Amino acid sequence: MREWEDSVVRPLAIEELGERYRRYRLSDPAAEEVMARSLRQYGQLAPVVVCLREGRPELVDGFKRRAAAALLPWRTLSARLIEADEAQAKAAIYGLNRTGHRPQQLEEAWIVHALVREDGLTQVQAAELLGQHKSWVCRRLALLERLTDEAKAELRLGLLAPSLARQLTRLPVGNQAAVLTTVRREALTALEARGVIDLLRGANPEQEHFILSKPREALLQAEGVQGPIRDLRLSPGGNRVARQLRYLLDALGGMANWLRYPGLAELKRSDRLLLQPRFARLSQDTRLVAALVDDLLGELQLTNPRTTSHGREAAQRDRTALAGQDAAAADCPRPGRGPDDGAARDLPLRAGAFGAGAGVATAQAVATAQFTG
Repeated sequence: MREWEDSVVRPLAIEELGERYRRYRLSDPAAEEVMARSLRQYGQLAPVVVCLREGRPELVDGFKRRAAAALLPWRTLSARLIEADEAQAKAAIYGLNRTGHRPQQLEEAWIVHALVREDGLTQVQAAELLGQHKSWVCRRLALLERLTDEAKAELRLGLLAPSLARQLTRLPVGNQAAVLTTVRREALTALEARGVIDLLRGANPEQEHFILSKPREALLQAEGVQGPIRDLRLSPGGNRVARQLRYLLDALGGMANWLRYPGLAELKRSDRLLLQPRFARLSQDTRLVAALVDDLLGELQLTNPRTTSHGREAAQRDRTALAGQDAAAADCPRPGRGPDDGAARDLPLRAGAFGAGAGVATAQAVATAQFTG
């Protein structure tokens, strides 16, 4: 290759662009198709970035553009040369992508692992090179070195959320598969999964079995919370509605978490066909309920004199006391004290006593509940 000065842009044939650093980026065929449409409509707006290895240009930034150009097909792409050793090239892969669609945590983990384990940098040196803190580097290393092979494969495919993967690294490798199964079976939130992992770290075998089989009940018992009881401030009708609200919010929270993950990835084609009418019914009914609740709130504001300007602060305190932690359950459901919870009692999990005394709302209970005023 003829002399090529640093930072100079020049056209290169597609086949000349090496992809030895492609292993640090996740493949995204959908994004490549979008990039191909952009190239076809607007042309190449920015050059790809390369460095020379044994006289051959190796891509550092622009893997999607290269794949998209091959789909069109184009013969050449504009490229800009940078001088970089192995460590600097990996840092450039990370740095050049931070301004746009930042690398995913698994991609960051691959880069950090290569810098520390292959290029011989210390964690502090890697952190300085990437402009991050040492703890950030340590967490990325853990994603690759403290996860089971199954979890790493699912993380690579996008089937495992990075936040859950980080929590799993706190457990021995042999316990991670069972926790993953429990999280998916019960559609646990990230906060609930963290609580389950906290309990497992100090559990004996008997406690471990109970925690994995009934995670929400275990979390309630660990916090010393009994099952739902009557709220003496409410009438019989009010207590009935409060219980149904709690069940409904728990079920909606679980469904929201399932829709975020794993969602359709968990369903077979036959499942999707059979469940589609039910999802349509869910969408229709939730819109109807939301509209009716908005009307109810409007009526409450008109009929309740405490919602005037001089009484709103006191009314807000009452609503907070009644709702407890259920006020946030729709967005981030978690076990804890709500309007139907009783007084705290001893911690049977920590004492080794197990039982089904802690009431936990299930999706089946919600499905059969009749919400009547």
